[in-house]
Amino acid sequence: MNNLQYESSPYLLQHAHNPVDWYAWKPEAFERARAEQKPILVSIGYSTCHWCHVMERESFENEDVAAFMNEHFINIKVDREERPDVDAIYMEACQLLTGAGGWPLNCFLTPDTKPFYAGTYFPPRTAHNRPGWLQLLQHLANIWETKRDTATDQAERLLANIQRNDGIFIQVKSLETLDHKGYLPTDAQAIFTKIRAQFDHSEGGFGGAPKFPSTMALQWLLNWHYFSGNPEALQHAQFSLEQMSRGGIYDQIGGGFARYATDREWLVPHFEKMLYDNALLVSVLSEAHKSIKDQSFAVHNPHATIITQTLGYIAREMTSPDGGFYSAQDADSEGVEGKFFVWDKAEIEKALGQDAHLFCAFYGVTQAGNWEEKNILWRPHKYEAFASDHRISVEDLQKHLETSSEALLALRSKRIWPGLDNKILLGWNALMVSAYTAAYTALGNDAYQQAAVRNLDYLVGNFQNGPAFNGNDQGKWRHSASQPFAFLDDYAFLIAAFIDTYQITFDPAYLQLAGACTDYVFDHFHDTETGMFFYTDSVQTDLLFRKKDLYDNATPSGNSTMVHNLQRLSILLDRPEWREAASNMLSAIRETLEKYPLSFERWASAMLNEIYPLHEIAIVGANAHEKALEIQARVLPNKVIAASRFPDDSQPLLAGKPGSDDALIYVCRNFACQRPVTTLEDFWALVNS
Repeated sequence: MNNLQYESSPYLLQHAHNPVDWYAWKPEAFERARAEQKPILVSIGYSTCHWCHVMERESFENEDVAAFMNEHFINIKVDREERPDVDAIYMEACQLLTGAGGWPLNCFLTPDTKPFYAGTYFPPRTAHNRPGWLQLLQHLANIWETKRDTATDQAERLLANIQRNDGIFIQVKSLETLDHKGYLPTDAQAIFTKIRAQFDHSEGGFGGAPKFPSTMALQWLLNWHYFSGNPEALQHAQFSLEQMSRGGIYDQIGGGFARYATDREWLVPHFEKMLYDNALLVSVLSEAHKSIKDQSFAVHNPHATIITQTLGYIAREMTSPDGGFYSAQDADSEGVEGKFFVWDKAEIEKALGQDAHLFCAFYGVTQAGNWEEKNILWRPHKYEAFASDHRISVEDLQKHLETSSEALLALRSKRIWPGLDNKILLGWNALMVSAYTAAYTALGNDAYQQAAVRNLDYLVGNFQNGPAFNGNDQGKWRHSASQPFAFLDDYAFLIAAFIDTYQITFDPAYLQLAGACTDYVFDHFHDTETGMFFYTDSVQTDLLFRKKDLYDNATPSGNSTMVHNLQRLSILLDRPEWREAASNMLSAIRETLEKYPLSFERWASAMLNEIYPLHEIAIVGANAHEKALEIQARVLPNKVIAASRFPDDSQPLLAGKPGSDDALIYVCRNFACQRPVTTLEDFWALVNS
């Protein structure tokens, strides 16, 4: 066994029995590289990565290949989910060198960790216009021995480009000439026009295959519809979510979404399920559910069903006994991608008997199959049309399908399960907390509120790093059980989760936690030159340099999320300097955002809060919580809300505001406050005036 046997990451442990003398990203590996003056191979992946598994089987388990690697390189394995900071630097090197990226990522470094060559998957022998792995190793070992200056010169140039690119999207000079009045509805309309140009009108979503959920863009469309009344924005968001929910990307009997679809039609997924995708999809589905006005569109309550099933999957398969959420479920079982999730028609017929005909017809099951002679369950039919064609009520159809699905889910559970990545990551857990709070506001299920609170209690108890709120450790958190430093997105998502949970519980302790974390982020992550935040803590010293996290990719960027946090906390905690910081960040990224809105979607949502400032809602009185939750159940994207059953001068938004038995609702906006009202009808009239 190699050094990975001492690690806790499921991905690293998968490689612990390789004949390669792997190290984790730790000082002993770098010390050995410097002492022996050997190049470093850093191989980056994650436990549910299909091609990572393939490359391990083909190359890293091969004794001859391993022997060459051990002789000529210092070999380091990195779990990109545990060390996204390491991955970010070397993925950019790969993209600069090859024009593409992905995992597995294999990057070759000088002994001082500067990259000089990188690529993704390499086959064992030359094929598909890719050199064989051993052939590549031999070539690079020869370069290092005979032309070392060439490698080190390339490393210096590559590193300079990476560092230069880190600030390419930030317009620092705009900080000197801020004009916040310049944000106008026409700016948002221009963003919509660019996003609309990428609509897939026939299948939903954006662009062609492969198809990713693009949750933040869909959320922006829902928000833009609220502000502008643009029907096309609402229609495409709702249509896209419905198409995903009907496709194979959604686990029709088990709940939960796969990471992406390999085809344009959402039929064939890459079967791995990630915690963050499901969190973000539950959040946007919850807002979409609130947005449905035409009840004929929702006879079968489509979004509510998907939210309920997805959170059922999270509770059943992705939640630890003590309340933490696991990271991911593998695409592979028994070494075959998707085997756990697909079906033979004969297998369904045997399991369901006479009920199989209706089930197969509804879920598109055929003898020939729809993917590699197997069936991926999907919904080619809408409930109403299918029920009418089969002369059955929608309610009876749903009951029939539910019974059949339960039987097949029980049968599927007897198969060999795909691997589970049981890492518990701070940021991803926080995203799921926010998802539970969104689902609670949409559906009113008390279990969702309880799940959010339980997970936050778990995070506070297990991820605070050092004495809670004591001296220099105030607000300091861990990324995971094995990583002592949290990253910017960990803090950003956690702060958002504290705010979201406050707004469904109205426990001021969550605001205090959010404030402490925000203070820590400013103290340890803030770049005063650009106004942005670095991705890594200032006390972290094991990287070449500190990058900034700007893109909204599969997850929102830490910086764009911090803008939202600062916009809300500046009101909830009366910190006007935080509102100014948020405006500065938006100003610095504005030019880039307007050019590339589909790469900066959460930034675009933050811009909407500048165009349409947040409603500051304070509710005080005996039924304050009930009124607050009724407001939360409807669409109002630009708001912060505080509530208390009793007057509470300790909370800035509530300070000085008396209550009554029938709670008073106070609404302020743009530094102007309205007279308090008691009825929700009068509240909505104020908001919409």
